Amino acid sequence: MSRLDSFIRRLTAQRDILNSITDLVGETPGPVLEFGLGNGRTYDHLRENFPGRRIVAFDWEVRSYSASTPAAQDMVTGNIRESGQAFVGIGAALAHADIGTGHDEIDAVTLTWLPQLMAGVLAHDGIKEGRYFLYRRT
Repeated sequence: MSRLDSFIRRLTAQRDILNSITDLVGETPGPVLEFGLGNGRTYDHLRENFPGRRIVAFDWEVRSYSASTPAAQDMVTGNIRESGQAFVGIGAALAHADIGTGHDEIDAVTLTWLPQLMAGVLAHDGIKEGRYFLYRRT
């Protein structure tokens, strides 16, 4: 598969997943967090799917298109591993991360801290741990 086809497949999957969870998250209070703003495509899609909802984006620096850049109070720059810690406990309705590099050795390091950060920023659902499991076939 060409890199172009792989990129298109990845973005199509990303869009489809975000669209499918919009209704699931719709009534859950709390902000939406976007880890990895990039050029702002996903941020713009989240803004369309969650109108009126606070969306906080994180990235090393702002490189997004001006129309797809959050307001200053909702843009967090710097190391996501460190800056995200200030948002642990915020009770986010949704946290989306697209911060992979495509380099296995770098992404393996990210996977040592990202799952814990994601769990820490998300809202609790009130279900006792281990009581109920949800599986979805894709």
